[in-house]
Amino acid sequence: MLKHFYFLFFGLLIFTACGGEETFVPKPQTYLALNFPERVYENFKDSCGYSFNKPTYFNVENVAGSKCNRDIKFDKLDGTLHLSRIEMDTTLAEYVNYAIDKVGEHKVMATAILDTSFYRDDANVYGTFFELKGNVASPFQFYMTDSTSRFINGVVYFNTRPNYDSIKPTLDFVKKDLFEMINTIEWD
Repeated sequence: MLKHFYFLFFGLLIFTACGGEETFVPKPQTYLALNFPERVYENFKDSCGYSFNKPTYFNVENVAGSKCNRDIKFDKLDGTLHLSRIEMDTTLAEYVNYAIDKVGEHKVMATAILDTSFYRDDANVYGTFFELKGNVASPFQFYMTDSTSRFINGVVYFNTRPNYDSIKPTLDFVKKDLFEMINTIEWD
């Protein structure tokens, strides 16, 4: 008799636990609503001997204590491009190696490092753009040179904890504007 009671009790327990009208459905994925600034380009001419097209949301500021270094703020995107203009006084290899070493400092956290070379013989502009994927402090770095006397080094930082998946849409947006800038650099 006790066996029948346990069998009936567990049967009712299973039946009531599995019953009910409510069906649970997983919620669909959601995405952040990102409002990127309007993409309008204007020419920026620097007193240090170069010019380029920049989007209007790039705000160029002088770096205190430096004649030719600039911080380019990305307004609502909360990021900065640190741009250094250097008059070369040693071999080009030393400057290029320095820029590559700076990229190499992020190898520990980077899942991939992609590079794009730029050769614009008509404008005497050459360089490399590095895209660092993963949770890195600086997702973009580049250098541009005329190969004899002028060298520009750029490093992008965002004022947020590196989380590649979350910031990826912003990176894609800014990358397009950085390519516009690099593709339009001219020496004076």
